[in-house]
Amino acid sequence: MKRIAIFAYGIINYVVFLATFLYSIGFVGNLLVPKSIDSPPEGPLGPALLIDAALLGVFAVQHSVMARAGFKRWWTRIIPKAAERSTYVLFSNLALILVFALWQPLGGVIWTVANPVGQVVLWALCALGWTLILVASFMINHFDLFGLRQVWLNLHGKECGGLAFVTPGPYRVIRHPIYLGFIVAFWATPTMTAAHLFFALLTTAYILIAVRFEERDLVTAHGARYREYRKLVPMLVPRFGNHRSSIDAGLQ
Repeated sequence: MKRIAIFAYGIINYVVFLATFLYSIGFVGNLLVPKSIDSPPEGPLGPALLIDAALLGVFAVQHSVMARAGFKRWWTRIIPKAAERSTYVLFSNLALILVFALWQPLGGVIWTVANPVGQVVLWALCALGWTLILVASFMINHFDLFGLRQVWLNLHGKECGGLAFVTPGPYRVIRHPIYLGFIVAFWATPTMTAAHLFFALLTTAYILIAVRFEERDLVTAHGARYREYRKLVPMLVPRFGNHRSSIDAGLQ
């Protein structure tokens, strides 16, 4: 019964993640959601900025602290190891829902693109960013990233070992395509409002900080193999060209 409960817990958290992810697209793009990043302002600018910064700060702290190996070792003394990733997903969902519910729109337009072709290009880039996030997650095992692999193996009484280090698809031209996808999705908009700019600036700053901690954990997990990969492939700015053979040789 415990294994079934953990499996159900993982499934529920994954479904909530899917709903939260879809809402995120609507929230950032002002599409089909009751309250978006650019809803009408509700109060003075100063308090709104502080509230929005605090909301993004809560998400950043949760997302980074719970991802660290030391926290995981402590946390799995309290919760089952198989449920650790699903619990991380749960708290990430809750932090995002808090942002959606309490976000304070700021009003004011920083820039706008009136040209129809320019608008189409920017919306296409935004869609490309969200698509890259999903595609890149599936290429490195989407179901492990969001806790389903762990609860599935636990349901069948199997240990969940670490995944092998692989560099499929976009990971051959950039080390962190998921982060790049978020950056593109947040910045590609025909109308950049004060709230959207504030959101994009703070989330990009967080990504640039968080990626350093993640790289440190990856070096710890994969050792010389990841250090060599880091030398061959850029972090966030893709490098295209015929260098696949050098990556294959360097990672042997």
